[in-house]
Amino acid sequence: MSIDGQILTAFVPVPAEALTQGPTGYRVRVVDYDATTNTLYQDLDLPSGPEYNADPYETAPDEVLLADPRFHAQNAYAIVMRTLARFEFALGRRVPWGCEGHQLHVSPHAFAEPNAFYSREDRGLFFGYFRGANSELVFTSLSHDVVAHETSHAILDGLRRGYFEPSLPDQTAFHEGFADVVALLSIFGLSEVVGTLLSGESHGSLIDESLLTVESLRKSTITGLATQMGSALSGVRGHALRRSVALKPNIDYYSRDPRFREEHARGELIVAAMLNAFLEIWTRRLSRVGTLDGVGKDRSLVVEEGARAANHLLTMAIRAIDYCPPIDLSFHDYLSALLTIDREVVPDDHFGYRSALVGSFNAYGITPSASADTDDGSWLRCDKDFVYSRTHFDSMLRDREEVFRFIWENRDALGIDTNGNVEVQSVRPSMRIAPDGFILRETIVEYVQRLRLTAGELRDDFDVKVPSAIPDWGRLKILGGGVIVFDEYGQVKFNIAHGLLATPGDRARQTARIKHLFETGYYDEQQQPASRFALLHMMRAEHEEGK
Repeated sequence: MSIDGQILTAFVPVPAEALTQGPTGYRVRVVDYDATTNTLYQDLDLPSGPEYNADPYETAPDEVLLADPRFHAQNAYAIVMRTLARFEFALGRRVPWGCEGHQLHVSPHAFAEPNAFYSREDRGLFFGYFRGANSELVFTSLSHDVVAHETSHAILDGLRRGYFEPSLPDQTAFHEGFADVVALLSIFGLSEVVGTLLSGESHGSLIDESLLTVESLRKSTITGLATQMGSALSGVRGHALRRSVALKPNIDYYSRDPRFREEHARGELIVAAMLNAFLEIWTRRLSRVGTLDGVGKDRSLVVEEGARAANHLLTMAIRAIDYCPPIDLSFHDYLSALLTIDREVVPDDHFGYRSALVGSFNAYGITPSASADTDDGSWLRCDKDFVYSRTHFDSMLRDREEVFRFIWENRDALGIDTNGNVEVQSVRPSMRIAPDGFILRETIVEYVQRLRLTAGELRDDFDVKVPSAIPDWGRLKILGGGVIVFDEYGQVKFNIAHGLLATPGDRARQTARIKHLFETGYYDEQQQPASRFALLHMMRAEHEEGK
């Protein structure tokens, strides 16, 4: 990213570790192979250890940063590890990649194309390079936005593997929108970036109050960032950021506007809602900052408040994943998850984060889930009577078999349909730290149900309205599943689930899912999800170019 022709750089902290050549650490392995030219670039060998903190490129000029492949490797490694650390801080535990193994492979110069993607099958992140409008080479591995976006795909896949499953439009759109949100809020959490973007608005050390309204900040700060990030990289990530900034609130976008049924455009609604909430929160925080000499507010305090708002909102966005159902995710579900986790960790919402989120999401037609508390939009606490006497508390913190026994003993209370196979996919103890130091300990359990039935069985036995073009003998896979949140004493706090076929709502969801997959040709093509993000990002750029 550059401002007025100058590369904008920032120092970012990464977890301390012993590195080998690549650089290669305990979670990331940089392998810089270019498939287009069949070139294996020289590894970067960074001395590591408690006594080593220097950056070999700290004083390097811009032309060196652009030309040296080893700096590109360092940049990609640092942003991947910074993004991973943000997730682990927010969730209060180690986070797995979506692919096999503990180390994610990163290729900073994978191919000569305007694309970048995460591949579960190939266990890595792959970044392209291309010539921009001015014929200069553009390296996607140098973009904080692109690297953080692709890393978020890899982490989200590790947290919710079911989001790779073909589903209703919201689920695929969420993968893209969420990755954008993480990338953008990560950038706004860097004080150097916010300060540079605001430099044109300040007079010395002060900024006039008229420039610190939601609309003014949208035009100056976010639009400035959108222009810088969207120019050369429009072929990689489309114009999503620029469109999201300019997307005026309209409650018809989500449910009525056919343009936003398409998954790339639909993901922009999440980005627009989160960015507008960010600006609202930023201005609320600034309202508590005094004015100096009747002229304006201290520039450093304005920058600091913006970074704080972005970092807190990013933490909320990540933590909400634990409170989302593992299959058939909707934007309504995600909004309720955001509100619930923040209420659990920060009961006293001083700066109105939750009200800003509700207002911003509602403005784009996204309301809390119908299963949520009607008062504040958060999930309802579970008030069922559960049997705890046949399972062991200590084992429930880590053992999937022990948790499955609990689920089986309490299947009626949990509303689990016994027609399908139930699998406990993960048991994850978490410790979350609130801004005031308050610690919330929870155990997050994810379970999924699967069932294969013929179209005729779904029609006749369960009243699922399968499209008539699918023959009775056609076999279809349906899914259910949920997240159980246990408190620090092993008691159930929340059961956030989408059932299989037990209720009319479950059957309506299955009807809508099958209809959508049929209309989009899934049952004809039977596409495999392994390389979906490479195709998804290419489609995203093509979709934007066609506008």
